Amino acid sequence: MKKTVIDIPAFGWNRRGFLATAGFGLLGGALSVKAGETPKTATFRYALNPATIRGYKCSLKEQVRLCIEAGYQGIEPWISDLRAAKEAGELDDIRKMCADAGLTVVNGIGFAPWAVPDAVARESGLEEMKRDMALMAEAGGAFIAAPPSGVAGGKDPTVSLDEFVDRYRAVLAMGDETGVTPILEFWGASKNMSRLNEALYVAGASGHPKVAILADVYHMYRGGSSYEGLRFLSPSTLPVLHVNDFPSSPAREKLGDADRVWPGDGIAPWARIRDLLAAGGLNPWLSLELFNAAYWKTTPIETLRTGLDKMRRVFEG
Repeated sequence: MKKTVIDIPAFGWNRRGFLATAGFGLLGGALSVKAGETPKTATFRYALNPATIRGYKCSLKEQVRLCIEAGYQGIEPWISDLRAAKEAGELDDIRKMCADAGLTVVNGIGFAPWAVPDAVARESGLEEMKRDMALMAEAGGAFIAAPPSGVAGGKDPTVSLDEFVDRYRAVLAMGDETGVTPILEFWGASKNMSRLNEALYVAGASGHPKVAILADVYHMYRGGSSYEGLRFLSPSTLPVLHVNDFPSSPAREKLGDADRVWPGDGIAPWARIRDLLAAGGLNPWLSLELFNAAYWKTTPIETLRTGLDKMRRVFEG
């Protein structure tokens, strides 16, 4: 199969990259917002990706309790934690806790290898994804992440964008059956799916009405995506934005997940990100996701309160 290549300079878009995405109806609005200005009508929905407190080894039931206490409106449970909760007979209680407190189960974080080249391994990955979707549906969630697991880098085999299209289309079809939509995720360090424009091409070419992309402030920087690319998304195609920040050192290409810092404590261009979200009428779940062990030295509730306060500061001023 012919390999599709979209060659863009770091932090830029070329004509070919634009045409690869613009023809598929993924364009957001183009309203005018003054630089650095947060519209007074903007409302923000804050969620937690429990990676942020993973070092505390809290059960999913405890994660939910902490989210409620700290004031979050949503949670992105890890599939591994959902499995453990189901095995412990706690899933019904957790769903009730969320419903009673108004805590939304936003999106499931799983790592099924749905896009790998080997047909046997891919079939196994698709079956895993289908089970994960069923578990998310049982938990009351509507979305599940579809990252480039198994084809992310190192010795992993290369997958072309057109191959990603076919494989994402297959996952979307499973979503139609389960009622849980897979959100295409790109990882900045991936050699196969590292940039927003690549995810836009795959999503647009899939030809499915429920395509969605999971963007991440850190991964956009790490992979060399321009934040201006957020202009090519719409409210329906950006249900979740992972929120984090990054330091000026080490160099972009050498940053790792553990280098992420609190939003506002790094060099991310928050004023411009706010402007772009507002201009496109985008209102994604803003989900805090860090893997920084330095933040696991207090208590889980203190960590969560700090994270929520940091998010509010960068989005609400």
